[in-house]
Amino acid sequence: MGDDQLFPADRVTVMGVLNVTPDSFSDGGRLLGSSGDICLDRSLAAAHALVEAGAHMIDVGGESTRPGAGEVGVQEEIDRTAGVIEKLAQDLDVPISIDSRRTPVVRCAIEAGARVVNDISGLSSDATLAAEVAEAGSTLILGHLRGTPATMQDSPGYEDVLEEVALELARSVEQARAAGVASRNLVVDPGIGFGKRFEDNLELIAHIGWLKGRLGLPVMVGASRKAFLGSITGEAVADREFASHAACAVAAFGGADAVRVHDPAGALRAVQVGRALGSARRKELA
Repeated sequence: MGDDQLFPADRVTVMGVLNVTPDSFSDGGRLLGSSGDICLDRSLAAAHALVEAGAHMIDVGGESTRPGAGEVGVQEEIDRTAGVIEKLAQDLDVPISIDSRRTPVVRCAIEAGARVVNDISGLSSDATLAAEVAEAGSTLILGHLRGTPATMQDSPGYEDVLEEVALELARSVEQARAAGVASRNLVVDPGIGFGKRFEDNLELIAHIGWLKGRLGLPVMVGASRKAFLGSITGEAVADREFASHAACAVAAFGGADAVRVHDPAGALRAVQVGRALGSARRKELA
């Protein structure tokens, strides 16, 4: 299941977040230069730091997808990401991912050296994206999202969040396969924090193993620093690393194949412990 080089079965892949944006919820603006543009040197230094901390992959995003965020122009998203990706692909030994929902951005990122496409919308934003990925032979991460980042937290609701997310992800998977994306190049993401209530996020993470079994594909979990953790601990965004590591450990215990995080060093240790404990369970008692 999945690309054996990118998501090998013997580890939980740690994806480090590199937001080259001015307004992401956690780290927006930290890579801007004095002119307000993305600073390439700062971006490269941040990426190197993520890899040195243990990240197996870097996910570059040029558009904030925080709740309530509006869209940026396609060319602006390309300008923010393509040059950074090209340099990272030259400088780093780890794969580079593009976090985007739009085909032109993905095309430029792949041309620049990205090997993974992380589409939080599960192809709902741009149905042509899958064909672009298929032609390149890239890996596609399909996220679950209802609506857009601007609208996704406007009274989200589910009768059975597990069943509904599984069914909607399954449709995204079939759409990708119909466009020619090989099953070995598909990964799913339940979209923690994307159009979910507090209790939905908890239930999805607690049942990652069920979702993985239901879809028969590797599962990535992106819970790092998100609001539901703050609801539990009362902590501000910048203070949620311990809570993020706990969520990573639980996800790995349940069978997650990858986690998307801001702090790879802590997450790497958390998923190692979580996976070891998960592997120690007796099947007849699990």
